[in-house]
Amino acid sequence: MLRLVCALLLCSCLAACDRVPVTERKQFVLISESQERTMGYNAARQILRTEPLLRDPAAQELVKRVGRRIAAVSGQPDYDWEFHVIDNDRAMNAFCLPGGKIFVYSGLLKQVKSEDELAVVMAHEVAHALARHGAERATLEMGARLGGALLQLALGDEDPRIADIAGRVWGYGANLGLMLPYSRKHEYEADAIGLALMAKAGYDPQAAVTFWEGMRRAGGAKPVLAFLSTHPTDEKRVARIRKDIEAMSQGQAPGKS
Repeated sequence: MLRLVCALLLCSCLAACDRVPVTERKQFVLISESQERTMGYNAARQILRTEPLLRDPAAQELVKRVGRRIAAVSGQPDYDWEFHVIDNDRAMNAFCLPGGKIFVYSGLLKQVKSEDELAVVMAHEVAHALARHGAERATLEMGARLGGALLQLALGDEDPRIADIAGRVWGYGANLGLMLPYSRKHEYEADAIGLALMAKAGYDPQAAVTFWEGMRRAGGAKPVLAFLSTHPTDEKRVARIRKDIEAMSQGQAPGKS
């Protein structure tokens, strides 16, 4: 049984390998793009039913205009791009659902000092969609669950208490050793792809430096918590962004160093 499962996994791996745009990182995704778009659509409809949108037509239109300008150079005309502002001044965040459904919190919008800085946010979120980070993370979670099931199968004859402890250790280890590094990798990768999209759309990539430095002054990430955070610290982020901008100035693609 175990050999059969391993053989099926190997076949799946060979069939599901792809490359991320711009960075050209090899990626393993088991979810199809149509499934991904359906997941994103359903999740977006739920959010739109439960979260209040900002009642500021000018702000909503600005986010849509910048988002569409970035999406226009993304090379993904099949995506049904959506851009919304959620009314929550306490949240300095934005997120992207699979398939190009992007939400920005009003709290983050208040931190943006220029259209170029808003383009930093929108390009970063569009990049998550292009790189299919949501589908990749879902695939990783599927793998982690399967790994736990295989561990339980392998320990079938052991004391149930030992099997339970082993399962808990596996779950914690999978999250800390697999999920968090990939989440951070996704953030760095979205930064790099976002810089390329900004430049292509006619925005100034240098705005990414001023934006993240502004975010650091506004609060920033606490170094002690950064280890267990999916997002890298602002200091590390700015350093990588500077490096990527330098690479772009020399005609190289960002995110490859």
